Amino acid sequence: MTTILRSLAVGLVLMSFVVAAGGADAAGKPYVMIMGEDSDRDTVPCNSRVFKRVLNAITNQLNARDFDVYDETVLTEEDFEQDRCRRTDQELVGIAKSLTRPPIDVIVVFSMYASAEEFSYTKKIHARIEGRLLNVHSGKHIANFEVTSPSTWTVPKDCPRECMLEKVGDKAKILATDLGAIISLQLQNWQSGDAQGAETIDESGEPNAYVLVFDGFCDDSINDVEEHLAGFLGYVRHRPTGTSFCHHEYWYESHIDRARLNRNLRKMLESLSMHGQVSFEGNIFKVEKIPL
Repeated sequence: MTTILRSLAVGLVLMSFVVAAGGADAAGKPYVMIMGEDSDRDTVPCNSRVFKRVLNAITNQLNARDFDVYDETVLTEEDFEQDRCRRTDQELVGIAKSLTRPPIDVIVVFSMYASAEEFSYTKKIHARIEGRLLNVHSGKHIANFEVTSPSTWTVPKDCPRECMLEKVGDKAKILATDLGAIISLQLQNWQSGDAQGAETIDESGEPNAYVLVFDGFCDDSINDVEEHLAGFLGYVRHRPTGTSFCHHEYWYESHIDRARLNRNLRKMLESLSMHGQVSFEGNIFKVEKIPL
């Protein structure tokens, strides 16, 4: 009987979390940054006007679909060296992870290849843009993408370098516009769909990944915490990654966003009559119990 009553009590508390979590700052669209990977010497470098036209076209498509796209230069001008080209994938991910105002959720990493094939009567342009969407916090691949030019793209045989750059730029902009529309659909499919004020969560998308660190939770108090973690709305799974008598760390996957998880953890402490402090940076949450 005691076990049944306790389960009912936990259930009521968790229902209250659903209502409390439905206010402002619930999950919206992810914060996105578009970055070019040009470490391959065969790719178009980032300081090329063609590259910049591709970047702008992809950005315009995402903005038109109401995604929050942030400019890398604006976010990094104070703390990072600017105008670096031929950057590796490792450098791009490291920069994205370092940004916290705002925290970047997804990066669009693209590379562009372009070449011209010369004939006696014309030149044919070949172009390809490829890349992937990465979840910055978990490191998961969200999707891959690639668009390729048709074989009908031609320029005059006597088209000099400046002419070629403009023609390739015009054609690449067409590819990038199509690519931006594709990326928008991939992002819409990935995001959790946790609308503001909603009491239910669309769990068809990819779950968010978090690291939860609990300090000062000794004896059986961590068991009560785990019960609540598994009962939060949007819960997928969790796994212990490090534990001692009073320190516990978990890998936690859920369809809720950071704002809602932050509120749930604070409400959890309140329902367990515990005093503590919840803080987070990126997707790492730390809950520190304050003994009285």
